[in-house]
Amino acid sequence: MNTASPLAPSPTFGLDTASLFDLPRPASECRIVVAMSGGVDSSVVAALAHDTGAEVIGITLQLYDYGAATGRKGACCAGDDIRDARNVCDRLGIAHYVFDHESAFREDVVEQFADEYLAGRTPVPCIRCNMGPKFTDLFRMARELGADCLATGHYVRRVETDEGGPHLYRAVDPARDQSYFLYATTQEQLDYIRFPLGGLPKTQVRELAEAAGLRNAAKPDSQDICFVPDGNYAKIVTKLRPEGGVPGAIVHAANGETLGEHKGIIHFTVGQRKGLDIGGQPEPLYVIGLDAKTREVRVGPKRMLAVESAVVIETNRIGPLPDEPLTAKVRSLAKPVPITLDGPLGDNASTTLHFADPEFGVAPGQAAVIYCGERVIGGGWIDSTTSVAS
Repeated sequence: MNTASPLAPSPTFGLDTASLFDLPRPASECRIVVAMSGGVDSSVVAALAHDTGAEVIGITLQLYDYGAATGRKGACCAGDDIRDARNVCDRLGIAHYVFDHESAFREDVVEQFADEYLAGRTPVPCIRCNMGPKFTDLFRMARELGADCLATGHYVRRVETDEGGPHLYRAVDPARDQSYFLYATTQEQLDYIRFPLGGLPKTQVRELAEAAGLRNAAKPDSQDICFVPDGNYAKIVTKLRPEGGVPGAIVHAANGETLGEHKGIIHFTVGQRKGLDIGGQPEPLYVIGLDAKTREVRVGPKRMLAVESAVVIETNRIGPLPDEPLTAKVRSLAKPVPITLDGPLGDNASTTLHFADPEFGVAPGQAAVIYCGERVIGGGWIDSTTSVAS
């Protein structure tokens, strides 16, 4: 256990920490709940919250045992992260609670992740987690604890406006922006949540951690899906859904010719080029589509990946829809591209995105997130696409 003396609130950070949390009353009369993962980002948020002079409570959700995922006995990184979060709270002199949400996480995120791959889709479990166990349960807990707000370490900005409450904006540091994963945030949640790191570069966040004497200041960022720490998602899916490893045919999408055999559609996603093991072709081939019923992996040249539109379902909208040009990201690492909407956005309605120029590698199951400049308008799940060639 960290035996350092608890830190007293002080203006050592050189930031107007009170403004970062937009508290409704003087900080000394407020309570802030911080979602703590054990990483440096949420730890700095806890330190910044403590610096305001408000009462701070850290909450950690135990979602997954990494040892179970990797097959390494005792390799429970979840336990390491909880330990790191608790050490930070000890250092700051704030309360820390841990809640076991492994069952809910498995049902709402991990099982659905496996089902999506089995259906030939490409899931985004981090969004599902934010929509479910993380935000929904954390909000309930924070309110039950009488908190004035819930703060997280996400790199995204909450901007107050005169119309319709606060809006969601991309982070100042584009390399750290996490807005793609938070498009499903509701207006009610946005009224209550705070993102103190959205206006800071990661380098400054680590400097703040060092200044606060946090022992995880140099802790590496997590890179993979939390329950697939070794990157081998197919192993997880096969363990949960053995039928996902049933072989099938690799078929040319243009002429129906069988080019080879694969070891299960769960190993593939739209736009994939590597791992097909079908040499001797006149041009490089990519995965164009997946048919879960026939277990066919359909491949073709890159031009066949081009789509002109995508149907997006279960949509969410944050704030009013502006009468201005819109863009959309169809993958987390993609650049936003110009689009128009045909249909309503929000209230779980379906809409169609029309791309100004052909877009490549648009995979059903991924999210399409819509922007107006830096503002996040909303988004939904890509259900189907229309090929340029069709």
